[in-house]
Amino acid sequence: MCRVAANPALGEHAGAAGGDQECEPGQRVRRESTWGGLFHEAMDFGRRRNAGRQVDCTISCCASRPFRYPYGLMSFQEFGLLDEVVHGVQSMGYVEPTPIQLRAIPVVLSGRDLMGSAQTGTGKTAAFALPLLTKLAKHGTMRCLILEPTRELAAQVETAFRDFARFMDIQIGLIQGGVGFGGQREALKKGIDVLVATPGRLLDLMGEGDVRLDTIEFLVLDEVDRMLDMGFLPQVRRIVEKCPKARQTLFFSATLPPEIEGMTKWVLKDPEIIEIGVRFSPADTVTHALYPVAKEQKFALLEALLERTNYESVLIFCSTKVAADMVTAKLKAKQHAVVAMHSDRTQRDRTEALDGFKAGKYEVLVATDLAARGLDIAGISHVVNYDVPGHPEDYVHRIGRTGRALKVGDAFTLFTAEDLDAVRKIERFIGMKVPRLKIENFDYLYTQLFVEDSIPAGGVGRGVRTLKGYSFGGRRKK
Repeated sequence: MCRVAANPALGEHAGAAGGDQECEPGQRVRRESTWGGLFHEAMDFGRRRNAGRQVDCTISCCASRPFRYPYGLMSFQEFGLLDEVVHGVQSMGYVEPTPIQLRAIPVVLSGRDLMGSAQTGTGKTAAFALPLLTKLAKHGTMRCLILEPTRELAAQVETAFRDFARFMDIQIGLIQGGVGFGGQREALKKGIDVLVATPGRLLDLMGEGDVRLDTIEFLVLDEVDRMLDMGFLPQVRRIVEKCPKARQTLFFSATLPPEIEGMTKWVLKDPEIIEIGVRFSPADTVTHALYPVAKEQKFALLEALLERTNYESVLIFCSTKVAADMVTAKLKAKQHAVVAMHSDRTQRDRTEALDGFKAGKYEVLVATDLAARGLDIAGISHVVNYDVPGHPEDYVHRIGRTGRALKVGDAFTLFTAEDLDAVRKIERFIGMKVPRLKIENFDYLYTQLFVEDSIPAGGVGRGVRTLKGYSFGGRRKK
């Protein structure tokens, strides 16, 4: 017999019982509330300690129907997570679970396959890390494999697992390209429980007999849409085929495009589908702004924005590596603490840039879309799109670097006349009109964007060829 305590935060809305309820092991207890029919279920899922008492059940929110869970009504203790896992997450300063965690953690604990979608910055890593660590419990064989599309994401997830498991006897391993094989082989020989890997390097080590996947019980495919975009589907298929069929598989992705549905037929078994928020929508905690500007004044406007903005740290996105290096060099000349990160830099340089930005050594990080997916950098107050992204989805991923985990942030986008079509596609994609702003006392050159309403769909009309490209209006001041 165990006792399910009424949530004191619910007060008089605690349901028909109005207080504690008793249940036998394995019995489900439903507690209705007046705010929208949300209920909790008590399940017999191991033992944990709550308020100084031994409890044989866990409280979980039902993940089979959509709801809005009021913040403050649930804590990590109520999921049935191991004490060591709860202590780990609390030591990182997290108190209340985010919506994706509220929905996903009970499903993962139940053993079902899962396809989860949430906006970037909402805590997806903890949504699968916390329940998986609880199920692993202690050191043993390699039972958990997590595939990530990029080295940076793999390193970040491995660090998160280490932080969450800091009070556990669990060994975490990282396999990624761009570094030597020696240290990775040595870690595999010593024995690990959780392996975080990129597909290419993992297949290399599998081909040389250094890794076997026949003991895998939990498979996580993270940022699945990104893996598809990067052409990793054949590699992922080869890896999945080496894993036991009797396993639990979890999909986590910022978006769920239709192509992924075909993948689920051979990877997932009767998955629970969880989507938090409107598909493809940016986080509500981000404030958007568009800054129209003549092409030849883009950097001057960027400099003015940085001078007049009170920021903690800024992530600037450029469409090409050449542009990223150019912006970095010009900002350095203006005495900004700035560093660039893109695929032409060595893995050591990229790691140093990311670590330096996180530690505050650099106040500005200039990056290509390499950094747009999943990287969790705390405290980014502003994202600036120096170049408008070519795909609307990339806009959501870029600005997802700020306003993370319910914190507020600002996203600025500089756009020229030739970017107008792309801007309009982004606005249709995210379902909102982004305000156009101008900086006071900035010596603007005239651009047709200042009379944007007169520009028809499909472009800004025919420009006049000049030595510097095309002009879409006279060079008069505005």
